[in-house]
Amino acid sequence: MTRAQELVEYLAGVESLAIVCHDNPDPDCIASALALSVIAGENGVGHVELFYGGEISHQQNRAFINLLHLNLEHTDTFDSSEFDRVAFVDHATPAGHTELDVVPDIVIDHHSTETPTGEFVDLRKDYGATATILVEYLRELDIEVNVQLGSALLFALHRERIDFIREPTPNEYAAALYVCRHADLELLEELYGAAFSPATVDAIGEAIRNRVQRGATLATSAGRTSERDALSQAADYLLNVEGVNTVLVFGIVNGSVEMSARSIDPRVHAGNLLKEAFSDVGSAGGHADMAGAQIPLGLFADADADDEELGEFASRRVLHRFFDALHLERDGE
Repeated sequence: MTRAQELVEYLAGVESLAIVCHDNPDPDCIASALALSVIAGENGVGHVELFYGGEISHQQNRAFINLLHLNLEHTDTFDSSEFDRVAFVDHATPAGHTELDVVPDIVIDHHSTETPTGEFVDLRKDYGATATILVEYLRELDIEVNVQLGSALLFALHRERIDFIREPTPNEYAAALYVCRHADLELLEELYGAAFSPATVDAIGEAIRNRVQRGATLATSAGRTSERDALSQAADYLLNVEGVNTVLVFGIVNGSVEMSARSIDPRVHAGNLLKEAFSDVGSAGGHADMAGAQIPLGLFADADADDEELGEFASRRVLHRFFDALHLERDGE
């Protein structure tokens, strides 16, 4: 029996399913949730709802939701008593990457560093995307892929691996080949052209101006911004600087210092690096090539300081911790 068949067997007799995305979900998470909802619906689950926490702030992710007419509810409205089963996709542990403190019955993920609980768990760390696992389910169960689902999955596969340059596996290529004939390629082209918001451009510009480089490592502050996803966009952009193979971009978002790291250096595991530097004061983790961290601003700076002083002090502390974790000298700072 395949994992897909085991999932169908587990869903037998289930009348309602909540599928919970991680906070601030990306296309891989959203498309995987959509695919699981289709599988559940095709196998007799009459009521399926998709939930997310945090915000969908990245302009491309907002366009992804709108152009594909996807329906997601915020976790503020979630009531576990309304559902027979709860599923996590693209994350694995309660109160980890979701603000919901609910134990899942189903877990489907490709990058968890923890052992998840759940009656049905499919965790494949050797896969490059959760969407790949769901495509395999659809194929094994011979479920028809419509244009909405095919477009969502193809876009997710490309974005999760940044157009297949971030260590894709043969499974991602096979999955993309399977769904591409069902996708609306003109719509996907429109998604790739989604416009930057002015606030995103401002944050990226600030990150470019403030960059500090030591050897092949670059770190920078994007200042205070309302666009959390601008940090990851700036990190992707700055990784193209000549001679740079590891990047950290951080900024003040509401009451936290948010961080996004990228690395193409095989000696650097971005997730472990951020854990070493910041896990004692906040949450941190991620993949070898991409990772994130979040630290309450009050742990880094005097709340009575004015906005400029507060930002500068937090910036110095982040830079010191980050470069120290890499054993790079502070050059007199």
